[in-house]
Amino acid sequence: MSNHNPIAIIDSGVGGLTVAREVMRQLPEESILYFGDNARCPYGSKTPEEIRTNTFQMIEFVSAFPIKALVVACNTATAVVLEEAKSILSYPVIGVIEPGARAAHGQTKSGRIGVIGTETTIRSGAYENAIKRINPGAFVFGLACPGFVPLVESNQLGSDEAREEVRRTLAPLLSYRLDTLILGCTHYPLLAPLIQETLGPTITLISSAEETARELAALSKKQAGRKFPSAPEHLFFTSGDAVTFQRIAEDWLRFPVRVERQSLEVLTHFK
Repeated sequence: MSNHNPIAIIDSGVGGLTVAREVMRQLPEESILYFGDNARCPYGSKTPEEIRTNTFQMIEFVSAFPIKALVVACNTATAVVLEEAKSILSYPVIGVIEPGARAAHGQTKSGRIGVIGTETTIRSGAYENAIKRINPGAFVFGLACPGFVPLVESNQLGSDEAREEVRRTLAPLLSYRLDTLILGCTHYPLLAPLIQETLGPTITLISSAEETARELAALSKKQAGRKFPSAPEHLFFTSGDAVTFQRIAEDWLRFPVRVERQSLEVLTHFK
């Protein structure tokens, strides 16, 4: 990671912007190439075969650029394809589940950790397995929240509908005496104010974005402090509506972005 090629970040939609923003904060001189598969979002209700196909189509697209590393920012895709991607790609590949598990372990005082995510992520047990590798005695409770991603993708972050959906969906967590909750989908930090409002101030919310960016910084061997010869350039692509993506991206990142629409369904290199 000693060159100034971009770091690629792929996600099922806009959720990976939470990771992109943290990478920009921790590694401000790095360029980012982002792809959000908004046209086929959400991934959480798809079959593993569909998730694999869609994810490797994104990987094929970003691999056409001279990237230095890849972040699979989608928790669902991480659970399904991360190890395979690591085994066949020539550049570093980072997922978001292991970093999130480490961050939760470092935060919890009681060892009682909740995980919210898509149906596929929760069903996979990926977070529970990652946490128990660190602390076999931890209590981990997972809850699927399939209604959250559509709220984020439609930019209803502060609506009454979003508040009611969050309150209703998270009600089962209130009886488990959790002190830490992993937001196990990169879309969910955009709903963090409503999630915190529902669960109260005693539960610490964990987004894997900060720890993922730290892992990138470690890979870059302190590259963040080195002066690159030019300013970073950030490129954003979506398979869905570019105007909607741009509106959400600018609200979240706090600077103007240009977004290009790109279809992926013709890409078939990875079988």
